[in-house]
Amino acid sequence: MASAFSWIKVDETAKAALARILTERPSVVLPPPLHRLALRVGNVVEIVGPSPSAKTLILIQTAINCILPKEWKGVQYGGLERPVLFVDLDCRFDVLSLSRALERRVTGANRVRSGVKGNENEYDKELFVACMNRFLYTRCYNSFEFLATLKTLPYRLQKEKEKQGSAVYMLMIDSIGAFYWMDRALPSSSTGSNIRKSLSLQTVVESIVQEIQRLLLVHPMLVLAAKSAAFGDKQSTSHVIRNSGKRFDEKVLDSGGPKKPSYRDYMPSVWQSFVSHRTSARFSWGKQASDSPFFYDRMAVATTEVLGQICSK
Repeated sequence: MASAFSWIKVDETAKAALARILTERPSVVLPPPLHRLALRVGNVVEIVGPSPSAKTLILIQTAINCILPKEWKGVQYGGLERPVLFVDLDCRFDVLSLSRALERRVTGANRVRSGVKGNENEYDKELFVACMNRFLYTRCYNSFEFLATLKTLPYRLQKEKEKQGSAVYMLMIDSIGAFYWMDRALPSSSTGSNIRKSLSLQTVVESIVQEIQRLLLVHPMLVLAAKSAAFGDKQSTSHVIRNSGKRFDEKVLDSGGPKKPSYRDYMPSVWQSFVSHRTSARFSWGKQASDSPFFYDRMAVATTEVLGQICSK
């Protein structure tokens, strides 16, 4: 009888379970267009758009929301205080854009608290350094370096977790299609052994997806991947293909605007099926207040709009 009671004995209270879930899956305020998504650890989000659609700036603003603390010296910042890993495949990341955007967020929050406009250069340097230390950066010049990086990430992420006391919450890839043409030009012949697969775009992307899947099993994270749009007539931005293969009409937010250019998905199907959420973005001119938490650099003085509904598993 005692063994029966021990079998049905609860492992944890409801309060402990809620605290554990909130720790494992904390909520984070995401910038547009990601604010419309109900995301959690394990999701793979693809941000598709042409070159001037501020995809990298969306990733930067999302990273800032993650690396900022929720509260610092009485000032509310609304962040997660969790590290972010940014994998730069385009090799064009500008750390100055990150530092300037972070400074604006810190000074903006301080002005909101004080209620007066202070010096733009006045910000908490201790907070700035702590946030920058949570932003982990790595650069890859081809798919093989990217694969090697993914294979070594479990060890690196574990070291960062021990060092910073918290696990990396987001894995950002900018952009996933950077090496498409290089991989497409790979010879399709076998590497010399019947056991090994032939070297091709398909096998490279399959290996990348497998490594990310293995990584998420050991270190659960939210994956955000930017991807440049390839224009063509095979797929229109007025439609989104679900993973089941069916099409449905999107509710375009700015239907009265100019006609949207069509684009096609050039990534292999193994990546397309791996993506859990997909959103399209485009560049449109418009002013936004400089004290807005989602203010982008003057290099892209525009907002990125959601073109339609989200494709999710």
